[in-house]
Amino acid sequence: MEIAIVKYNAGNIYSVVNALRRLEIEPLLTDNPDLLAQADKVIFPGQGNAGEAMAYLRKHHLDQVIRELRQPVLGICVGQQLLCRHSEEGDTDCLGIFDVDVKRFHPKRHEDKVPAVGWQEIRTNDNVLFKHVPEHVYTYFVHSYYVPLCASTIAEADYIVPYSACLHKDNYYTCQFHPEKSGKTGEQILQNFLSL
Repeated sequence: MEIAIVKYNAGNIYSVVNALRRLEIEPLLTDNPDLLAQADKVIFPGQGNAGEAMAYLRKHHLDQVIRELRQPVLGICVGQQLLCRHSEEGDTDCLGIFDVDVKRFHPKRHEDKVPAVGWQEIRTNDNVLFKHVPEHVYTYFVHSYYVPLCASTIAEADYIVPYSACLHKDNYYTCQFHPEKSGKTGEQILQNFLSL
């Protein structure tokens, strides 16, 4: 089974590589559109700026190939946000797989810190991504922007406002949190994705 990771100018890619190695998978890290298209599964991770990331994807023709993938795809953190329609970060048009816009957190109280960093509870549904995962579980987040609840939401979190912790539409699955940094729960979610 060939697992490809989209290589672009976003941080956090190597923690995903290491998480897959712990599951005895040696992933292919590539920005080659043909290799991404041929992979059995594609992981689209990232930390960083949405505008800069989209500029890189367009320059290397990765935006079109990601839209055309028909195998299972997992977007992580900024990868989730870039699969949405638009992001407030840099007023950026994104890939448009999910028909929802990414918003910035606006603190309402003194204790509301942005970026939101740390372990937060998520509430899952019965999606295949959460097989053997409890309905209420904690995962690790680092983000200043969020995807509002929408028709594609399959897991919810609540920080300042309720928002989408995970999305699913067709062959595209996403996590706003970092499964590769979320202990046994994250490992199970990655394993479930690999088993699709």
